Amino acid sequence: MTMTNSKTLWQSFWEVVRFAIIAAIIVIPVRTWIAQPFIVSGSSMSPTFENSEYIILDELSYRLGEPKRGDVVVFKYPNDTTKFFIKRIIGLPGETVSIKDGVVTIINKENPKGLVLAEPYIKNKSRDAKEFSLQDNEYFVMGDNRGASSDSRIWGAVPRDLMVGKTFLRLYPLNRISILPGQLKQ
Repeated sequence: MTMTNSKTLWQSFWEVVRFAIIAAIIVIPVRTWIAQPFIVSGSSMSPTFENSEYIILDELSYRLGEPKRGDVVVFKYPNDTTKFFIKRIIGLPGETVSIKDGVVTIINKENPKGLVLAEPYIKNKSRDAKEFSLQDNEYFVMGDNRGASSDSRIWGAVPRDLMVGKTFLRLYPLNRISILPGQLKQ
């Protein structure tokens, strides 16, 4: 091996190392604080999200602001924080969520007599009759496939600190690619 060949090998190796360092400097902060991939598991959000869909979560919005009613969020399951769930935010901190025959009514300071939620995304209603009052930093979440969803109706509210992020991109399947999938038009 000549001096030129060893120098070329060294330069090639150094280029690869530099590229890896630059990629890590860019990717690690983005992955840690801004966006995160997630694969939907189960049918609780059908038809909005189907099993095995690949989505990217926006984590930055919840670092800068608060979750809003209608956001589709991924959070750590309150009863086992090693598991992640995807659901829609229905009730906000300090509100009361009343469910009767599949109709969801929100009672809060602005609507003391109740605000019936328009939920055009629901295809499979449940016939629950329940009422929940939320404390500060608690959110009431439900799956869009109400009859097949384990959600706040069963295991209670989700604390704010367990929220990971809201849906930002659907990347798979290719025929359903979309920006802000499942988010309600304001």
